[in-house]
Amino acid sequence: MTALTAATLLILFLPFLLSLAGKAGTPKVLCLVTSMMALLLSVDPYPYRAVLSWGVGMAIAIISIRERIEQRRAS
Repeated sequence: MTALTAATLLILFLPFLLSLAGKAGTPKVLCLVTSMMALLLSVDPYPYRAVLSWGVGMAIAIISIRERIEQRRAS
């Protein structure tokens, strides 16, 4: 079993941290769920199973941030 370092946890929870910059609450919850799934799936012997849930979380976070930027431009 490998130890999870602070850098690994930061990378796994990056979608959630990025979603905090968004305005809506639903993407924050979805990114938290996908980050938790990535954490649970990143254990040995197959740590690459977490890539799909992490990627989905990143997509949700990026779309949330993009919507907030577009909303500020429209104002």
